[in-house]
Amino acid sequence: MLYSPIKFRNVELKNRWVMSPMCMYSCENGVANDFHFIHYGSRAQGGTGLLVVEASGVEPKGRITNHCMGIWNDEQAAELQKIVEFVHKNSDSKIGIQIAHAGRKGSTWENKQISLQEGWETVAPSAIPYHPTERIPHVLTVDEIKEQIQNFKNAAKRAVNAGFDVVEIHGAHGYLIHQFLSPLSNIRTDEYGGSFENRIRFLLEIVDAVNEELNENVALFVRISGTEYAENGWDIDDSVELAKILKDHNVDLVDVSSGGNIHGAKISVFDGYQVPFSSAVKNQANVKTGAVGLITKTEQAEEILQNNEADLIFVAREILRNPYLAVQGSFEMKEESFFPHQYLRAKISS
Repeated sequence: MLYSPIKFRNVELKNRWVMSPMCMYSCENGVANDFHFIHYGSRAQGGTGLLVVEASGVEPKGRITNHCMGIWNDEQAAELQKIVEFVHKNSDSKIGIQIAHAGRKGSTWENKQISLQEGWETVAPSAIPYHPTERIPHVLTVDEIKEQIQNFKNAAKRAVNAGFDVVEIHGAHGYLIHQFLSPLSNIRTDEYGGSFENRIRFLLEIVDAVNEELNENVALFVRISGTEYAENGWDIDDSVELAKILKDHNVDLVDVSSGGNIHGAKISVFDGYQVPFSSAVKNQANVKTGAVGLITKTEQAEEILQNNEADLIFVAREILRNPYLAVQGSFEMKEESFFPHQYLRAKISS
């Protein structure tokens, strides 16, 4: 199954390997540069079915650090477009982008909050910092929430104009959307807090706004944390219910990760440790899902698909170590995969 195609709207991926979005912390003013061109271009040469460009801030305060990617202005979109065009011209890969807002987890460097002079005032649904030593975030007003929804919509429009095949909304890992989802970080008493329906409202309004900018040639994914590993926090049952609703709002795939919202949460990490969350969401909500988290081997990836635990395999650290993961896997499994014609003398025939 790993080398079988799959379609989302009109976007057909040649295989199920996905380069997971990973922050590179290598931008100035949110603008991609030569490093990113090589970074993403090389994974396309490696036969990856879909590349997802790292979390890109929908506004300057939406970044995790001063060196994160952005897609809040046209200069940023123009540089990203060069990467998109290279990938489309020189490979069979599709390319997406993750649009994001860090919320209370922004204005940091090396996982520590930086000063207001170096960084910025963070924002959140409620006056609760991620870590008790950090500044109290600014609580978004309803009008400011509407502005953030518009920021996501504008980012999606730029992504479509740049030629991306997929837009992924980042609703995981304790960033702004996740902060709204969780009752541990969202204690609002208005229409954006309290009940499950109110806490998911921000995400659903972003999904609907983004979908207004998309068409049948651009698919929509949402990344969520399946659980946040905390008592009375967001859990897998919440994720399943959310996924059912996202499906009704024309979300094509739910990318299921975990954690990130509660400082000090105890997480037991092992190979494929998040796959059960993807499986639960896929099978209980009847949606397409992506599995991610310490998936490092071809046979492991194939088994996840065969067991109906996911539809796509998101790889992170392993594809940093080996940009040619998809091609090498095709040799192991004796399957056909894209191979750069310039490199054909090195192809191991199936």
